[in-house]
Amino acid sequence: MTGNLRGEHPLPSHTPRVGIPEQLASRMTMPEQHEYLRTKLTRRGLLRTSAATAGVVAGSGLLAGSAHASPTLLASHASAAVNGSLVAPFGRHLAFGADPKREMRIGWQVPFAVRRPYLRVGLKPWDLGRKIEAEVRDLHTPSLSAKLPAVQQYYLHAALDGLRPGTTYYYGVGHDGFDPADPRHFSTVGTFRTAPARAEKFVFTAFGDQGVSYHALANDQLILGQNPSFHLHAGDICYADPDGQGSEDDTYDARVWDQFLAQTESVAKSVPWMVTTGNHDMEAWYSPNGYGGQNARWTLPGNGPDARHAPGVYSFTYGNTAVVALDANDVSYEIPANQGYTGGRQTRWLDRRLGELRAAADIDFIVVFFHHCAFSTTNSHASDGGVRDAWLPLFDKHRVDLVINGHNHVYERTDALKGGRVTKKVPIGEHVDAAREGIVYVTAGGAGRALYDFPVPDSYEGHVKDLDEVPTYHWTKDRTKATEKAEWSRVRYTGFSFLAVEVEPGHRPRMKVTALAESGERIDHFEVTRPPGRT
Repeated sequence: MTGNLRGEHPLPSHTPRVGIPEQLASRMTMPEQHEYLRTKLTRRGLLRTSAATAGVVAGSGLLAGSAHASPTLLASHASAAVNGSLVAPFGRHLAFGADPKREMRIGWQVPFAVRRPYLRVGLKPWDLGRKIEAEVRDLHTPSLSAKLPAVQQYYLHAALDGLRPGTTYYYGVGHDGFDPADPRHFSTVGTFRTAPARAEKFVFTAFGDQGVSYHALANDQLILGQNPSFHLHAGDICYADPDGQGSEDDTYDARVWDQFLAQTESVAKSVPWMVTTGNHDMEAWYSPNGYGGQNARWTLPGNGPDARHAPGVYSFTYGNTAVVALDANDVSYEIPANQGYTGGRQTRWLDRRLGELRAAADIDFIVVFFHHCAFSTTNSHASDGGVRDAWLPLFDKHRVDLVINGHNHVYERTDALKGGRVTKKVPIGEHVDAAREGIVYVTAGGAGRALYDFPVPDSYEGHVKDLDEVPTYHWTKDRTKATEKAEWSRVRYTGFSFLAVEVEPGHRPRMKVTALAESGERIDHFEVTRPPGRT
């Protein structure tokens, strides 16, 4: 979400979408915005109306936010496919299935329709004997402004099940005319490693609000150097809608997704890139809930309360750590376009799922990530009271160990909290037992988009300026800003950065949480521990 760039006034808090007048968008839900765009553009004659095209759009299921394409889609592609030897796949990105020990999902793009796309996989780079047909999900975006052309995109997906735990696999993606097993294309072969059968030390990384920029690319390269087992992206992924003003001159450009996936490929081709949805990821054109585009581009675990309509809600377990992804658009007071769209199903699922995970004998840590901040003090968005009201009681109830957010384009970290109040001060380098002392909330929104600012000076490693309280606000149910004085803002950094978390199992398991700046400089670190035995 763009907002208060240094010295500028905050943008309006509503979430108008592409081609919708600002005064209307501020009052519209996502289904209403979707219907407005569809009706408006149909009247203008901008939709393709040929029978073949209608079959592609309807068959893909995107009008309903489906994650699956119709089998007839492949035939329509084949008739229009170009010479496959002239087309190279790009934008490879991995994601875990529901069981990271045995399931991997691989996605990629091609710039034109191709015949019979597929995935090859094997245990050696020179032996990619297993061949799996790919699913095609094409996505048509009409010209949503006079400045931009219509865009046709082809997203390909393959599911790998029945894999061996803790095993490195080699894979290549191709189609008729482009075989990754051909020595000429050997450089396109990638690797991934499944989760281990038993808990062992590992690292994961996290941030939100990346977009396409030199800073975003720099963060990616630093992340790759951490050798993470997976990466968490806490919403606002590519910013195809960069400003969200909803005017006739809005610059929504679906091609930015091509740039983003090409930028991210250096990491995501070997590191599962686990995303959830932010406010900029609600794209009203594609489906009533705004997630039709997401369902075309990503294949996520799909084990949440409604994978079809809420793709960014799911969970997975890696070693001794459980990760839960949530869609805060469902509960946000600040940006209500999708508020309540799950009818409470997400929050009920969260309560059940956290209870199951906390009761599991082999899980030490629970990490939850989502977009809108529960606790932040920036001038741009600050804290969302809807997140606090809906989910904080559940995080406390089930003794969540770490919460990661984006939305505010900075790094900020709290002390240990229970019920929104400080239960233990956690200065840089300190440790906290979440089960007994409270939860640390981290905003890691400095992944690449223009930075926000704080109402007080930064305070980070080597530049500590502790304050007893910070003047700030949170969004209320009636979409007003309620002022408050935050006693919990412990670390603040106005710069590009990301999280690296090293997890160690054992008699006294621990998570070493480190925040690294774009320069590689450490700006914060703390440790989350669990007492011996299960609590």
